[in-house]
Amino acid sequence: MMFVNILVPAAIVGGLGLVFGIGLAAVSKKFALAANDERIEQIIDVLPGANCGACGYTGCVAYATAVVNEGAKTNLCTVGKDAVVKKISEIMGVEAEAMEKKVARVMCAGFEGITTKKYEYEGVPSCISASQLHAGDSSCRYGCLGFGDCAKVCPLNAIKIHKGVAVVIETICSGCNLCVETCPKKIIRLLPADNTVSVTCSNGDKGAAVRQICRHGCIGCGRCSKVCEYNAISMSGSLAVIDPYKCQNCGKCVEECPINTIEIIHFGECDRKEA
Repeated sequence: MMFVNILVPAAIVGGLGLVFGIGLAAVSKKFALAANDERIEQIIDVLPGANCGACGYTGCVAYATAVVNEGAKTNLCTVGKDAVVKKISEIMGVEAEAMEKKVARVMCAGFEGITTKKYEYEGVPSCISASQLHAGDSSCRYGCLGFGDCAKVCPLNAIKIHKGVAVVIETICSGCNLCVETCPKKIIRLLPADNTVSVTCSNGDKGAAVRQICRHGCIGCGRCSKVCEYNAISMSGSLAVIDPYKCQNCGKCVEECPINTIEIIHFGECDRKEA
């Protein structure tokens, strides 16, 4: 009886071990086959190799692996655009999905001569470092510091410094979001590429205070929101904010703005009166 009492539990444990072992072996084999799936290499070959992270993965290899092994969407490569989406979809045997192109835009018009400096900064030429000293040398605590931290992390060299302010060349920008994450002022936004009208200001202070430090700063008058026929403009405190998905790029707000804060963007350059 004692022998039976020992043998039965041992048999049960052994049987369970055998079942689990077979299951683990099957899973391991499945993952091994997935890891060696030739489609991964095929997708890597058609990707641009920028490793910018715009797809949400750490690089092109990680994205290709996720497409094959995890069912990631085939339309996430903003650098390769529609041509790459089509090739990846063909490799995966699925229908190509449309891609919404997004670009980064710097919400600041504080160019040299438009705003001033409150002191002469002589430290490390970095926006992150400069911002730690009284929010930077710009008179506007929200304004671009112009040391180009965003430009340094851009894998496509799509950002330049123009008269002390970072400007994105939108025809090159892939929308990878690296500059957005890097900017210590948090004044770079990722927007739909076909949205050409923007409030080029991030200062949320009262209008009187803004006028003292920047000639193109939003004063919160609200005239833009009143003329917008599409309810695309709202006020966030004293700052006008445009909803890019409601905006129809009609330009009425641009004409109504008394201080040229709202502007039409063409590939990163603005129809701006820099005076």
